[in-house]
Amino acid sequence: QRLKAAVHYTVGCLCQEVEEDKDVQFSKQSIAAISEITFRQCEIFAKDLEMFARHAKRTTVNTEDVKLLARRSNSLLKYITQKSEELASSNMEQKEKKKKKSSAAKGGRILEEQEAAVTENEDSNMA
Repeated sequence: QRLKAAVHYTVGCLCQEVEEDKDVQFSKQSIAAISEITFRQCEIFAKDLEMFARHAKRTTVNTEDVKLLARRSNSLLKYITQKSEELASSNMEQKEKKKKKSSAAKGGRILEEQEAAVTENEDSNMA
């Protein structure tokens, strides 16, 4: 129910923007109808995404499922593909940074261990 209210609110805001841009008016009934259609379509999308993942024997919906859902709208498919590539490259950059930090931390510990071994070796040589 809260989700449905959120959709109705968002549709109302979008309609208000269109009213200002295009100098048109939306009745409360038309906003309610658009909201209902939008909510029902989102339910259909959610079921389709679930079925795509299940068909692939997965329990998690991934970007390939979303792309499959958007296949009928070239502009939407292009946008989703572009965003997923941006996210993938961003994730790769973050993984590289983590690797460098962890390897630098490991390198620092190895150096400390080597210095301790050298100091211990020098101490035993002096004795």
